[in-house]
Amino acid sequence: MQAFDPVLKDGGTVPYRHGFLPQPVVRLTAKRDADGTLQDGFLTSFVNTSRVELLPDLPAYTTAFDQLLTVLSRLSLHVRHITFRGNLAIWRRRQVEGITLRFDHAGLPLGDVVLLWNAAHPDRLVLDLGTSLERLAWTRSRTSWTHLVFGALADAAPLGVLDALRTATLLLGSGIAPSARGPGNITRRIMQHIPSEAAALGVSRAVRHFHQYWRHTSGVAVNWPEIAAQLEDFLGAGTRVSRGSRRAIALATGE
Repeated sequence: MQAFDPVLKDGGTVPYRHGFLPQPVVRLTAKRDADGTLQDGFLTSFVNTSRVELLPDLPAYTTAFDQLLTVLSRLSLHVRHITFRGNLAIWRRRQVEGITLRFDHAGLPLGDVVLLWNAAHPDRLVLDLGTSLERLAWTRSRTSWTHLVFGALADAAPLGVLDALRTATLLLGSGIAPSARGPGNITRRIMQHIPSEAAALGVSRAVRHFHQYWRHTSGVAVNWPEIAAQLEDFLGAGTRVSRGSRRAIALATGE
């Protein structure tokens, strides 16, 4: 929603961007079990698919519900299985007020439809309708969440390690190198969840797998060999194998 900061926070009338905005997102607030394991339906990185736009009036908010149902129906998610939940209680965060309603499909949470406005200019209404590409695919397929997201790698490592590799590939592929401060600090924190032993046989298979996903869904600026090299360097040169050994491993594993 940063695209609407000029409207929601400053009380202006022109946003930075609007419309349908698919984009990769990294969030450290994913829900986890008591032991720290990610719950089904949650990831540290995912493709957020949002519709964000200025609304001319309040009825346009209800029209957005009907348009959402049409889109979901075209994705084979029939309206009879869609449930909206929540309430019309107004929340406030500094200059911004709003209401939030969430929608599910046959019991699986899909996303939310949020109405926001600047507290000093309540006539400037903004729609934020969002879900994730991964949740849409999960809802349609009803397959195992872990196998849907990680594919052939699902049983190759603990879920937390796979999630960290997936997220690190996105961050490094976007040119965000690990550092002590700023955005790079997120990259560093994510990469710390990858055990150094992962570098011993190389991480190229995982990086290539996740790089392909991000390349098709959001685009990455850095190629996968460079990302793999950065990961291995971070995990520690002492655990890396020689080029000759790596070549032999590659021949044996088909990498």
